[in-house]
Amino acid sequence: MNAGEYDAWYRTPRGRWIGDVEYALLSGMLGARRGETLLDIGCGTGYFTRRFARDAGLAATGIDIDREWVAYAAARAGDIPFLVGDARRLPFADASFDTAIAVTSLCFVEEERSAIAEIVRVTRRRFAIGLLNRHSLLFLQKGSAGGKGAYRGARWHSASEIRTLFESLPVTDLAIRTAVCCPDGASIAKSLEGIVPQCLGVGGFIAVAGGTPPFQLRQDHASRH
Repeated sequence: MNAGEYDAWYRTPRGRWIGDVEYALLSGMLGARRGETLLDIGCGTGYFTRRFARDAGLAATGIDIDREWVAYAAARAGDIPFLVGDARRLPFADASFDTAIAVTSLCFVEEERSAIAEIVRVTRRRFAIGLLNRHSLLFLQKGSAGGKGAYRGARWHSASEIRTLFESLPVTDLAIRTAVCCPDGASIAKSLEGIVPQCLGVGGFIAVAGGTPPFQLRQDHASRH
């Protein structure tokens, strides 16, 4: 799937619904304030970068390792800056951005814990990361046997596994929620989305969010580890 095909999927009825659900969950957990800075790590075509800039009023920046996808994103983003870079070695100083997101991009990154540590490092206040849930209908449909389509080669997690990725990192108030319980996007799926209890944790999309303490506290934390 190329960048144009991927972006076009978000304009289909199913893609639009899933994009809306994922954005609502991420933005609610991120709690960004209008005018704050945001880094989108693994931004791909820039769908969520543009969305957070437009709907949340954030000063967004996107970064991705794929030059072609970055070029595609930049051509459609107006004044939003897009950069080529590796999530495991972000080219930014500590606490450079108020907020950060990474939406299902880390599922394709080797050494994802290194990427998560980098997200925490460059974030001044809060982050929200989207991952894929192995305990979901979406996994049964798209993730088994190596994955299908855009999910080919993706890494899928359980909520308990996700918590281990943040062990020893300077993160506060870690929260995990799921969405997209029935991924077909039919009317009944949309109705069930607000009914299925979060405690079941069966949504195909996992959002994990947390806070990053002030820089001096991070240095104290690092000295103890």
